Amino acid sequence: MDYQDIIYQVKGATAYITINRPEVYNAFRGVTCEELIHAFQKAGWDNNIGVIVLAGTGEKAFCTGGDQSSHDGQYDGRGTIGLPVEELHTVIRDVPKPVIAKVQGYAIGGGNVLATICDLTIAGEDAQFGQVGPKMGSIDPGFGTALLAQIVGDKKAKEIWYMCRRYSAVEAQEMGLVNKVVPNDQLDAEVDAWCAELEERSPTAISIGKRSFNAATENIRGIASLGLEALRLYYDSEESREGVNALAEKRKPNFRKYVK
Repeated sequence: MDYQDIIYQVKGATAYITINRPEVYNAFRGVTCEELIHAFQKAGWDNNIGVIVLAGTGEKAFCTGGDQSSHDGQYDGRGTIGLPVEELHTVIRDVPKPVIAKVQGYAIGGGNVLATICDLTIAGEDAQFGQVGPKMGSIDPGFGTALLAQIVGDKKAKEIWYMCRRYSAVEAQEMGLVNKVVPNDQLDAEVDAWCAELEERSPTAISIGKRSFNAATENIRGIASLGLEALRLYYDSEESREGVNALAEKRKPNFRKYVK
């Protein structure tokens, strides 16, 4: 596959998969998701690869979720909700390699979900984490909510989703969402150092360990499948479209007018 939206590089025994859409803060569209899935499968089942790093191009953003500018209130027809996010989340969990999220700048919305799903997260000191779903007429009814609650606790996860606030890298580390925070100019070196250590570990032991860790939350996959089908129906509603319309019109959304 010739990649349009991502960059795939291999250094030693580490595969670096980078979302390359800095003009939209590395937001993903259908093509991006399909390329990410392909790249994770390529790296995940390559016996020469021991670690996978997921990153975003530039200093402003790791990823800001679905690209609202690529559609008129709807995504482009791939997957249950117009994007194959189920498949992307699944492949990150299923590949038998540790996946590190290298976060600089914004990890917002679907980008925050990706950081949550990755096995480890290392962030620059200026990174920001958070959700925007209920502000935009959206939600992640799967790993983005249920797995987040496993990581940061039920009350904190609800705060993150219901309130749609921003959290600094240090705050994210304190709640367990981030493993390590370093100065921005040391982020690449820190990630490389972690990768070098992981490359020395037994790949079979890590593969078994990852599957064991995932087993405790595998039920979320079924919840996500059901939830995303409900989300598809919600996206057809005027209430959901209000979020996208408000963003385009640069105003606050008024969801309450759709309450029956």
